[in-house]
This record gives sequence, C-alpha cells and structure tokens, in this order.
Amino acid sequence: MNVTKLVKGSLAVGVLCASTSLTAIAVADEMPPLPESIEEQGVVRIGTKCDYPPDGYLNTDGEPIGLEVNMGKQIAAYAFGDEGAAEITCVTSSNRVPALVGGKIDAIIATMGINAQRAEVVDFSRPYTWSSSSILVMNDSDIQTMDDLEGRTVAFVKGAWQIPWFEENMPNINDVRLDTVSDSIQSLMQGRADAYAHDLAVQLSLDMNNDRIRMLEDRYQLGSRGVAVRKGEEDWLAYVDASIDRMEAEGKFEEWIEEYEDPDMVEVRKTLWDVSQRPAED
Repeated sequence: MNVTKLVKGSLAVGVLCASTSLTAIAVADEMPPLPESIEEQGVVRIGTKCDYPPDGYLNTDGEPIGLEVNMGKQIAAYAFGDEGAAEITCVTSSNRVPALVGGKIDAIIATMGINAQRAEVVDFSRPYTWSSSSILVMNDSDIQTMDDLEGRTVAFVKGAWQIPWFEENMPNINDVRLDTVSDSIQSLMQGRADAYAHDLAVQLSLDMNNDRIRMLEDRYQLGSRGVAVRKGEEDWLAYVDASIDRMEAEGKFEEWIEEYEDPDMVEVRKTLWDVSQRPAED
C-alpha cells in the first residue's frame, strides 16, 4: 500500500496553502507571559486521548504517552521548566469538552478537529496537524465506494466529527456510536457494522497492521486539529499558540513522530504534522 499516495494524492483538492503565522519561530524570550491563573496553580492540566496511538495511549505501566501527550508536557516545560508540571487526564471524544468547560482541565490536546460548531463552545489554537476522514471495511465486503454505504451500518467513535458530516451528507446510513477506536474496529470485525468511519491518520495504521480489513479510496472532510481552551481565556490561548510555534521551530514534532510512530508511517505522519502541506479546499 502506497501510504504517501493515499495521504497526498487523494487529498489533492487544491493548491498548497501556507501562512506566515504558521512559520513563525518563537524563541524562549519571545514567549508571552504565563497567565496568572495557570502560574498560581503550578501545573498545566491537559486532557489527552489514551486509546489513540501514536497521539495518546497508555504504555505498559499504564502511563499516558504519545505525540499529543508530549505536547502537553512540553507546554508545562515552557511554563514551569519541568514537564512533570503537566497533569495529564485521559479524555474521550464525548467527555473532553465537558471536562474543559467544567474546569477539570485547562486545555484539550486530544485529536480535536477544528470546526465552527465546536468553536461556539471553545476557542482553538492555530492548527498543528491536518488530515481527512476515511472508511474501513472488511476485505470480503462488497462495499467499494462511499456510495455503497447507503442503508448500511457505519461505526463511529462517540463525539467524532465524522458524525455530523454523515448526518448532513449521507443521512440514510445506520450508525452505531461507540466509546473507543478499539470498540469501533471490533464492531467491524464482528460484523455488527459494515464500515467504520474515522480520521485517516488513525485508520492508515489500522489498515497497515490488519490484513483482514481494507480502506476505501474515497476521502472526505478535510480538516485540521487545534488545542482547545475555554472561551475568553485570550492570554492562555496566546501562550498555547506560542508554545506550538516554539515546538515546531525546535523540531519537537519530528522528534516525537520518530519516537512513537511505526517506522513505515513516519514520513506520512510528518506530512500530516506539517500544516504548510495541507491542501487548500475548493
């Protein structure tokens, strides 16, 4: 499977876009002031996924690790000089926003796609990675394109942004909403769902490592992820944005991808974590 072609060729929906703000380099003495509320509590409380490798998952000791977990730790290191000042909380797609709004965490770094509906509830940082959505089916399925999903059962992770897309564009499918990626892939393998819809970034890895499933060539819903913070916390959002700029400038994303990603997926993941390579939408 040519994964680079899957990522770039099938997403060539326009010219590449770049923004000078995305290439800005933030050095230590250019970091904005840490908000007083964060400084006083002495920790940065971050919500991450814990079932979504390589972005956030649990190691053999039950500790959260991964790309987005490291982002949270790095923000704490910039703020307090110690990544141990990051208080990591495992969240799911369905409970991450309530945890933020309810004051249990200070930021969501948990595969949080940026869209207008979510932006009514939270404020987003600048994008730090991009992707599209994809579909997995069993190898012996008669489903060949997304048109074949009409009337079929499609599995989703609860709270995933693919759900409203299907509600708007393919309302005639039957959906089953599950708690985790593992639950969703299991529902497909057990025949309780005919297909599983989710982010291309996670499904590429699943497809590569499971010879019983295959990915449809169709792509939909091009989008980007950002860090989410509570509405109105402008100083904190500025600090998060500067932290993302600094991580990128220091080569942290590439370093972490090489640490956590399957070697066959490293170059693809680096493409997805370079927002200057995100195709422009028509």
